[in-house]
Amino acid sequence: MKRKHSLVLVPLLGLSMALTACGGDDGDSGDSGSGNDGGSSAADGKIGVILPDTESSVRWESADRPALEAAFEEAGVEYDIQNAEGDAERMTQIADTMIGNGVTVLAIVNLDSESGAAIQEKAKSQGVATIDYDRLTLGGSAEYYVSFDNTVVGELQGQGLADCLGDKKANIVYLNGSPTDNNATLFAEGAHSVLDEISNYTVVGEQAVPDWDNEEAATIFQQLYTAADGKVDGVLAANDGLGGAAISILEGNGQAGKVPVTGQDATVEGLQNVLAGTQCMTVYKSATQEANALADAAIALVNGEEAQTTGTTVDSSDDSEVPSILLEPQAITKDNVGDVIDDGGQKLEDVCAGKFADLCTEAGIS
Repeated sequence: MKRKHSLVLVPLLGLSMALTACGGDDGDSGDSGSGNDGGSSAADGKIGVILPDTESSVRWESADRPALEAAFEEAGVEYDIQNAEGDAERMTQIADTMIGNGVTVLAIVNLDSESGAAIQEKAKSQGVATIDYDRLTLGGSAEYYVSFDNTVVGELQGQGLADCLGDKKANIVYLNGSPTDNNATLFAEGAHSVLDEISNYTVVGEQAVPDWDNEEAATIFQQLYTAADGKVDGVLAANDGLGGAAISILEGNGQAGKVPVTGQDATVEGLQNVLAGTQCMTVYKSATQEANALADAAIALVNGEEAQTTGTTVDSSDDSEVPSILLEPQAITKDNVGDVIDDGGQKLEDVCAGKFADLCTEAGIS
């Protein structure tokens, strides 16, 4: 079945192409990230966005927040962006405050589906429309789901690892993302769909990392590495943070650069590891592109309109279909690290700092 919208919707005419995340000045967002350009608003409403944390990935504050701020400022819409700091109770409190302060659209990156669904149900009861940003809330009631195609992310990771390993017999360890994050499930499914078809590969360890905690990931990988007697030829790590944790253990065992490791998010550290050869690849998901897609959908809802979607996503908890805007991710290897910098995903001076300057030059990045 398909989820029914709680709002009366009319077709959207061209709004999705109207926003950009570059150009205009960023507004003064204060401590909480709230902002308004002070002029006449393009939409008669207010948008709230709750980001998940600052630990699982640096992307949320370094990439998503500024891209969202730029998109909302460009559109002249009132907004409030806050971070739950990895605390589901805090996210609930922030959501209650935002609803009390008059947001008409609320977008969340859930910390787990149960708490996310409860937030969405409370919002719905108050006449506030909701959007799932980056992660689908299973059993939720979001009007839209805005993300990258996360099964494809996993497929890119699986194919990237296979490209680095080649046809030789290889033992693989999976270091999966948080079990409470539906995206992590999709990443793993996508990777398995590629790697399980290669008969020369054997899975010698697989474990999810609670809350995407990088320190815990290092402990988990050390245990998996020891259980495999050090006979690990490749690591399918779900993001750059987990990949970095695995690399730290491999370094301690003299295997960094010899055992290919995957990643995701194209973080500065991840790109530097790719350039250094200790990480096989990462996956780039443009925060600007995703933020613009969220802004388009949120502003459409503020205006009582229907956002342009690319299809639907099945909520596995009840088989409902969620109207979705799914974007295409990009595999990044040493050969195209420059694409991330050219797109504005990372700054040249950050990636190519210090000892990485020569590696950037060798890769043709300048």
